[in-house]
Amino acid sequence: MTVRPEARRASPTAVFAALADETRWGILELLGTQDLSASGLAERLPVSRQAIAKHLSALEGAGLVERLRVGREVRYRALGSTLSAVGRRLEDIGAQWDARLDRIKHIAENL
Repeated sequence: MTVRPEARRASPTAVFAALADETRWGILELLGTQDLSASGLAERLPVSRQAIAKHLSALEGAGLVERLRVGREVRYRALGSTLSAVGRRLEDIGAQWDARLDRIKHIAENL
């Protein structure tokens, strides 16, 4: 599988905006287990095919899913690389805060 350049560069803001919807989370969870068409997703979720298409567009724009042409059908696949990249950035921020808190604790203990 080739990861598209826009998926590698997805901003955390775009990812979080796309994930700020329960239906999109549901779509992403389903696509994490198998590639599905928009119709296949609509069969499994309580929303219309048109709503699924709009949600897929938002997820694709954030680099969270990609389209695959399988014969005459368009299927979608989750791109874990985007979530992993955002996760790494969050871990880095968390580690920086932990280091700051450790320094403050050390200073406080040595007063």
